[in-house]
Amino acid sequence: MAESQPRQAQIIQAPARPAITGKALVFLAGTTSRTSGPDWRESLTEAIGHLPITIFNPLRPDWNSTWREDVTFAPFREQVEWELDMQERAGVVVVYFGPGTDAPVSLLELGLCARSGKALVACHGDYRKRGNVQVVCRRFGIALLRVEDDLAAAVIERVENLLG
Repeated sequence: MAESQPRQAQIIQAPARPAITGKALVFLAGTTSRTSGPDWRESLTEAIGHLPITIFNPLRPDWNSTWREDVTFAPFREQVEWELDMQERAGVVVVYFGPGTDAPVSLLELGLCARSGKALVACHGDYRKRGNVQVVCRRFGIALLRVEDDLAAAVIERVENLLG
């Protein structure tokens, strides 16, 4: 089982840009809103951490909700540019849509990678914009996963295929 194996994954959180050590690159796009359950990024990282990969986690430890979302505000611009750069570098872009949010940035992230063949998408049944996600996934042949366990298995399979 993956949890009992030693961690090989390199975890890079925004806005860090260290040297990449993983043999495959995974970007964790999606819902950032906290819920009553475990954080989906932490759960997924734990499930795939035994792989020789680099995981780009856009959650920024020093994020301040009072920051202006404007291109002239340097910390905000740095965050968005980091996310765009890492999403482009990644061979796998995981997009998770959780319940109780519209997650407009996550929809944007899905749109950016939908044609690339990189996307793995999980969408909670109670996600408010689920219909939009369903249509995009159907249009571009992206499997729509229902639960986080399915997502972890899909990421492991995709990474193993990339690693050959």
